[in-house]
Amino acid sequence: MAEKKAFVLRINPEVLKDLEQWAGDEFRSTNGQIEYLLQQALNARKKKKNQEARGKNQDRE
Repeated sequence: MAEKKAFVLRINPEVLKDLEQWAGDEFRSTNGQIEYLLQQALNARKKKKNQEARGKNQDRE
């Protein structure tokens, strides 16, 4: 497993409360839930960028 870097996160208390509840519902730690959500967002962004790049390449053909 890759080494993880620790950092401080400032977060709205209400958002944190909701994240803690969501994490519990999915049997994850709060940190694990935040990491999972960030990874999902990054994957979606990469997928969108790849689709946009393919669309631009198809326009050129």
